[in-house]
Amino acid sequence: MGYMMRERIEVNPNIHSGRPCIASSRIPVEDVLELVAEGIPFSEIIRDYYPDLQVEGIQACVRYAAEVVVAEDLHVSVARE
Repeated sequence: MGYMMRERIEVNPNIHSGRPCIASSRIPVEDVLELVAEGIPFSEIIRDYYPDLQVEGIQACVRYAAEVVVAEDLHVSVARE
C-alpha cells in the first residue's frame, strides 16, 4: 500500500468491525466507493454526504480498492470440451 493510502486508510477492529475507513473518521471506504460507482462527482460526495471529507480521501479509497484487486488471489477454472 502506498504511503498516502497508509496515511489515509485505516483498519481498526473497534470501528465498523474492522472495515477499512478513512483515517481519523468513521467513514467506511466501501460507502465512499459506492457513491463513486454511482457516478457522483467528488465535489458532490463532499458537499452532500461527507462535508468533513477531502478529495484526497476519496482518491485514497479508489487507490485502496485498486490495490485490493491487484492483491486478490483469483482462481479461474477453464471449461474443457
